[in-house]
Amino acid sequence: MNWIKALFVCCFLISGSAQAAEQPNILWIVCEDSSIDWFGCYGNKYAKTPNVDALAKQGFRYKNAYACVPVCAPSRSTWITGIYSASTGTLPMRSRNMLPHDVIKYYPDYLRSAGYFVANHTKTDFNIGGRLDGNCWDSNKANAWDLRKPGQPFFQILNFTESHESKAHGAVTNTRHSPNDIILRKYHPDEKGIRMTYAKYHDAVENMDIEVGKALAALDKAGLANDTIVIFNSDHGGVMPRSKRFLYNSGLHCPLIVRMPEKYKHLWPGKSPGETVDRLVSFVDMPKTWLSLANAEIPPAMQGKIFLGTKAQQEPEYVFSFRERMDERFDNQRAVRSKQFLYIKNFMPYAPWGQHVDYLWKMEATKVWEDAYKNKRTNEITGRFFNTKPVEELYDMQTDPDNVVNLADKPEHRETLLTMRGKLKEWQLAIRDAGLLPEFERNERAAQNKTTIYQMAQNEKLYDLPSYLDAADLALAKNSGNKPKLLELLKSKDSGLRYWGTVGLFMLGKADDETLKALEPMLKDSCGEVVGLAAWTLLQSGQVEKANSVLAEQLKNRVPSVLFVLNVLDLSKADIKPYVQLINSMVVTGRPMAEYEQRMIEHLRVSNNIEAPKGLEKPTKAKAKKKE
Repeated sequence: MNWIKALFVCCFLISGSAQAAEQPNILWIVCEDSSIDWFGCYGNKYAKTPNVDALAKQGFRYKNAYACVPVCAPSRSTWITGIYSASTGTLPMRSRNMLPHDVIKYYPDYLRSAGYFVANHTKTDFNIGGRLDGNCWDSNKANAWDLRKPGQPFFQILNFTESHESKAHGAVTNTRHSPNDIILRKYHPDEKGIRMTYAKYHDAVENMDIEVGKALAALDKAGLANDTIVIFNSDHGGVMPRSKRFLYNSGLHCPLIVRMPEKYKHLWPGKSPGETVDRLVSFVDMPKTWLSLANAEIPPAMQGKIFLGTKAQQEPEYVFSFRERMDERFDNQRAVRSKQFLYIKNFMPYAPWGQHVDYLWKMEATKVWEDAYKNKRTNEITGRFFNTKPVEELYDMQTDPDNVVNLADKPEHRETLLTMRGKLKEWQLAIRDAGLLPEFERNERAAQNKTTIYQMAQNEKLYDLPSYLDAADLALAKNSGNKPKLLELLKSKDSGLRYWGTVGLFMLGKADDETLKALEPMLKDSCGEVVGLAAWTLLQSGQVEKANSVLAEQLKNRVPSVLFVLNVLDLSKADIKPYVQLINSMVVTGRPMAEYEQRMIEHLRVSNNIEAPKGLEKPTKAKAKKKE
């Protein structure tokens, strides 16, 4: 009998060891720019997404999956590193800031070390400098599993662009989906061009769904379906105006479906396929989870939580999101979500939601919406997009999925507001949020200290985050009683504190003589954003000639913050006449922000009826960029 027991124990140990070391194939299908609102399995009865819907029946559909950033490059920066791009400093769109690549590796590096064949077809766009996006993959081919060694597990990404924002650009006629059947979001006015754009994008999502079907058929044909975990999700939400680029449900609430074969039943997040999963999932969780499923090493720098499999960690009560500059337009927002509430903090409330972003305005719906607003065809809700923002927003996502009823000032929600405000600050401190310095000053400080933004922000001596957060709260309070403290911030040796002091004084409106005198040194500050905001304060205080002189000097000297200065000219509604010759003479080719600076120059020309110089009737284009 003893030998039977010994044999049983031995078999059990071998079985357990094999299970512990299992390395399933993983197929990760990523679509672009699509929130849950575009899929039948998430409740849109007008959507034609049969392949994704079938996958949801065969797998597990997550109800609460949220992107960290509502735009591609910073979102994928978080994915590839497993670290919030708010920590790494790669949060502005197309910034490609450096990382310490000897310290922060990419998750495919760890998969390769664990024996995986890794392929990515064909989107990278990681927004990170110092390393080629493609060198962490074995192949950029679709269905590249045929290229692996016999018995080698694979991790294959298939990225489908059929649902990208660009597919909603241009003419909106002859759509397969009927615009009459569309249910508009509450923040959109009922305009024909908007309905037609909805219909056009539904067509695009249907086209993407067809590609999903082809991918799954190829996996079946290769005889790999029973050995492969299939994951489907989008890279962030979208794609109508006020979705992509924005921290609302429409910009961040994403589909996530996981199909696991019977052999991996022990990894299932539920009892049987077809179930929904209620767990809160953040995109920062994904790389850590994929490594866990692959039994690969998980680096300690990764910030997410494993949400799937035998090593799943405790579900978080909150998930966090953020945004900064989107293309040529600046903003700075943070968000925290529970399953019921969404809290947003606007660190640049003076910048409207609906700033003119060239790429967004290629969509018919955006142009029609702007026209409706200008011609008074909108109401308080549908016209709000073109106004400036409150400092805080709070929404009940269960009763208000479109996020249009701001509860931040409601006494009955005060406790929720304070709790989520506190949770946001805790998170910012924990991850060392790099976004409390403005972008160009952040870049400059890292360069001066010969380090990366990530390493600078981790260093308390170089980046005093607690003080910046306190100064930001002081500035954003818009309380004239805080003026003495704000004036004191202007005297600081720390440019971050001078910046927030300037923001606070700007927020107070027309400056008195004491404030104007205190702002004099700020007009020559080493921080370009301080100079720009100080000049803007002068503009709104009637000191137009002096402000014009300062801003013109910034443009003439081609300071790194030229893009910010151009934004100040636009947002302040400054008289552009003194700048016409200067703007028309500006040559931005070869600068890091060349394309975005050119877009702002062209927007200032068009919006102020400035005739372009001969030979520049069409805006000069910098080197072609990837889809945005």
